[in-house]
Amino acid sequence: MADVEQNAAVPDGSSNESDAVNGTVGRFVSSAEGTALAYGSLLLMALLPIFFGALRSVGCSKNKNASDMPETITSRDAARFPIIASCTLFGLYLFFKIFSQEYINLLLSMYFFVLGILALSHTMSPFMCRVFPANVPNKQYQLLFTQGSGESKEEIVNYEFDTKDLICLGISSVVGVWYVLKKHWIANNLFGLAFALNGVELLHLNNVSTGCILLGGLFVYDVFWVFGTNVMVTVAKSFEAPIKLVFPQDLLEKGLDASNFAMLGLGDIVIPGIFIALLLRFDVSLKKNTRTYFYTSFLAYIFGLGLTIFVMHTFKHAQSSDEVLPHTPRLTHFPTVSGSPASLANSMQSFGLSTPRRRRHTPSDIYEESSPEEASSKEEITESDKDK
Repeated sequence: MADVEQNAAVPDGSSNESDAVNGTVGRFVSSAEGTALAYGSLLLMALLPIFFGALRSVGCSKNKNASDMPETITSRDAARFPIIASCTLFGLYLFFKIFSQEYINLLLSMYFFVLGILALSHTMSPFMCRVFPANVPNKQYQLLFTQGSGESKEEIVNYEFDTKDLICLGISSVVGVWYVLKKHWIANNLFGLAFALNGVELLHLNNVSTGCILLGGLFVYDVFWVFGTNVMVTVAKSFEAPIKLVFPQDLLEKGLDASNFAMLGLGDIVIPGIFIALLLRFDVSLKKNTRTYFYTSFLAYIFGLGLTIFVMHTFKHAQSSDEVLPHTPRLTHFPTVSGSPASLANSMQSFGLSTPRRRRHTPSDIYEESSPEEASSKEEITESDKDK
């Protein structure tokens, strides 16, 4: 959600002048520099997990280990997602209305404490592999849980890790304890960035049509829950969990103890991010030095998010945590105009289209992800057709 949360703050000596201008009492007014710094920082933090998550998704899609394969979102999943999200959102809204907000957030804090540690450990793992000293022994470990005995023995958990993973887990645990005890905005952002990067890396769309269905469904979801009701804003402000990135607008005045935050929901990052990552994987499949579809969609996202922040700041109205209103038309249109359909025909055949029919292709027909064996077999069929 792109939102500005104005928290009550103790005014300084110039409060009388500020109150006279704004007609408020006891409310801190952020400076133009502080507001610009907050919005710019949120924009930068949104771009980092999309860019690096998309790059990591390319390697993730080539991983042959079944336990590390990404989760693929089909068109049916995309069509169901707005309905499931609506039920979940309204359920949380009722929970916050019926039960004590304190106990709900305590339960959620423990839940996201565990998830955040695992997500941050996974995010740090590639970096740790590069900086880990070569003279330090990297021992291998295995966590194995089985059920039954003899021939009926069944594996429940089989997780392999090493010393580097334990170091990442230790550092992540420190951040987790810091978040649970202090709820500091920096710890919140570390977990939020880790969630976003892992989401972009591990959630894969099977084709562009699925992405359009997902973005279109969330377009309707946005319009109803944000502009039609107060449910989205109420839940977002009551939900104390690292599901949003925050940056203080009064950082210049109060330093790290600032409390007047601008917020950006992880839905702003993950939902468009998995679409952009799909286009990067398609660019890679073309085996060319250009990344046309990735860069055009990435620029479209920057423009859309910047426009969202501008509109939000101008009209003082919150956007939803799965904000896709500015992203839907741009992300779905830019791939269409960023390359000629004729230049895509041969590349899409070699990338594993479901049928070898010769027809005019557009980026909306981007691949159904298939195994290398299937792709090679389709290449052989294409070559045999050419010989005939």
